[in-house]
Amino acid sequence: MKKIDILLALITGEGVAWLFVWLLKNSALELPYLNWLLPIFFPFLTLFCLWISYLVGKKYLFVFQLAKFILIGSIFALFDLVILNSLMVWLGVTKGLGYSILVTISFLIATIIKYTGNKFWAFEKVGGKVGEELSKFFVITLISGVIQVAIASLLVNTVEPLFGMQAIVWANVGKILGIIVASAWNFLGYKFIVFKK
Repeated sequence: MKKIDILLALITGEGVAWLFVWLLKNSALELPYLNWLLPIFFPFLTLFCLWISYLVGKKYLFVFQLAKFILIGSIFALFDLVILNSLMVWLGVTKGLGYSILVTISFLIATIIKYTGNKFWAFEKVGGKVGEELSKFFVITLISGVIQVAIASLLVNTVEPLFGMQAIVWANVGKILGIIVASAWNFLGYKFIVFKK
């Protein structure tokens, strides 16, 4: 593994840990020990999982590519959520058409930056026709965006918050679920269409 792999695994693990801490603190679930355990252990768990995927990836390359893709996705999902939360707090919107529009805006901003990480780190593709690659990337990502916005909007606008969560936390849960489902589509599209070697 390269130093960049280790660094990104630790940073991503820490960011995801703090996201979960925030979600737990703003729900009715009483799990106080996780507030201090997650930020300590999750980065190392992330690094361990990446190392395992690196070892398996020596025989099956797609496993290591998938692990790096998940890390890139997690980094940009956190970035996406920061943008979404900033907009929701600033505009006071956590539901309805306004929420769907904010989810779309945060998705588009994060996607513009995500291309480089996937190309050069996850799939390690050098060269190629950048214009054609970018076009394919944005088509795949646009379909992913529709999947993500539809799932997030459907959940948040049709299901009342569970476990005593505040509306803003429930809006984040909707966004995270949308990101997870859309990520499966992204990986297949990026690997076999956009960054195909």
